[in-house]
Amino acid sequence: MERVGRLGEDKQQARPTLQDIAQATGLSRATVSLVLRNNPSIPERTRRRVLSAAEQLGYVYNRGAASLRSTQTRLVGLAINDLVNPYFAEVTAAIEDALTAQNRIVILSNTGESVERQSAFAATIREYNVDGLLVVPARGTDAAFADLLRSWRLPFVMVSRSVPGAETDLVQADHRAGMVSATEHLISLGHRRIGFIGLNTDISTGRERLEGYQQALARSGIEFEPQLVRSGPASRDAGMSQVFALLDLPDPPTATVCFNDVVAFGAMLGLRARSLTPGLDFSVVGFDDVAEATLWRPALTSVSVPSKLIGQTAAELLVRRIDDLDAPVSVVHLPTELIIRDTTGRPAPRRRQARKA
Repeated sequence: MERVGRLGEDKQQARPTLQDIAQATGLSRATVSLVLRNNPSIPERTRRRVLSAAEQLGYVYNRGAASLRSTQTRLVGLAINDLVNPYFAEVTAAIEDALTAQNRIVILSNTGESVERQSAFAATIREYNVDGLLVVPARGTDAAFADLLRSWRLPFVMVSRSVPGAETDLVQADHRAGMVSATEHLISLGHRRIGFIGLNTDISTGRERLEGYQQALARSGIEFEPQLVRSGPASRDAGMSQVFALLDLPDPPTATVCFNDVVAFGAMLGLRARSLTPGLDFSVVGFDDVAEATLWRPALTSVSVPSKLIGQTAAELLVRRIDDLDAPVSVVHLPTELIIRDTTGRPAPRRRQARKA
């Protein structure tokens, strides 16, 4: 029996408590708890004292037990439509940085543009009692999804894309104005036949960028020609095949705007395959201005989207929504900027006939 008692004591000592740390430091249990929860009200000297004692005692903070005593778990869900896309990777990093600074943990899902995976993820993280959810809506997301989240009383914010018919917190770039500036830049250089490749009208981003393209053409009295607009996935392969389709028209355009930079990179590869130089023989404008845009030769002209600010703002909106679930909806449109580099220029006086690949 004596041996069992000693084993019991050893087991107790192996799992020190808040009270043990309080006794070791001479502080109150409440103060120790605030330090371990990273409360900013605690002086740095006291914080170091508590953490040093906790380390010496081998104390491990039981976050699961703490969440039972608190109304918040400090967990946040993040559903991203396409993590392979460098723009969304940048947004994801910015969101996680902002939430980590607030001592929150991100649970991530790459939904792959699947509304089914998106819904399943939302249902799963609800079981973990997350404080809120950030969503880049998958293609085809409708207002019913937003209504479902609202019925769960789950705070959420839409990022980069809006959902038709849903009044939700939203932060995104001004896609329409960005495409207006891209198209008007080409018009100012003398282009009158301008393509648009990589379009996807199943998402709000695609619809808004198409509206910007059409608006810029109308302002300059240029007729919109549907045959110059090509729809497809936002990929390099699509960019290449679609620029081929434009070049093979009986009266091909001299320039194109692209849905995003990834499509633009494919278009540049397609031009090279036809022995054409982007910016000299055919102008190309991307959208998003990801880091890779400056590394291409020639460097890509692109509409810069403030991806870091979008991520930071989305995190801020979610925290506000967590604090006040019934506050009025906030919609934030952040400005874009056209970054002119080497892939745009005046139409070639005599455009070389490109050989079919």
